[in-house]
Amino acid sequence: MDRQEPNFNQYAAPQAVVQDIEPVQGQTGELGLFTAQGRIGRLRYLAYVFGASFAVNIATFALALAMPGSHGLASVVSAVLGIAVFVISVTSGVKRCHDIGISGWWTLTSIIPIIVLAWIFWPGDRGSNRFGLPPPPNTWGVRILGSLAPFIVIIGILAAIAIPQYKAYTDRARAAQSVPGR
Repeated sequence: MDRQEPNFNQYAAPQAVVQDIEPVQGQTGELGLFTAQGRIGRLRYLAYVFGASFAVNIATFALALAMPGSHGLASVVSAVLGIAVFVISVTSGVKRCHDIGISGWWTLTSIIPIIVLAWIFWPGDRGSNRFGLPPPPNTWGVRILGSLAPFIVIIGILAAIAIPQYKAYTDRARAAQSVPGR
């Protein structure tokens, strides 16, 4: 076996690129709430971020009702819960970026609201991409929580508009009733 190649080493390990191994059809990636590995879809992203924020707001409200005079402890617990929501939001954003096929570093642009809307409306890759297998199908809990998020946001926007208008209306009505001779 006389080879005339100048860089041939007969004792080196064989090197080959194996590209014929594809994931099994229907195989999905694993989910982890506090890990940035893997991918999540649009609805799951919305459900995770909204659900974490909603749970922390409820817990903070309940804590404020339970301990009205203890502002220090309530502030510390709220800060810890806020850090947990931040971690869930960042890891979910990274996984959502992975689903779209872009680097998780794009999560840093989430301070721009238009980009977060793009994450919600931009569909992810159907099959496997460089970040892993496709996310698992959504459960009923994810579907319900993800569908509630836009509904509650719309109600919040309408309340932010309607409550000041109603207050102005009642103030004008009281002022009109207090004028003598009417």
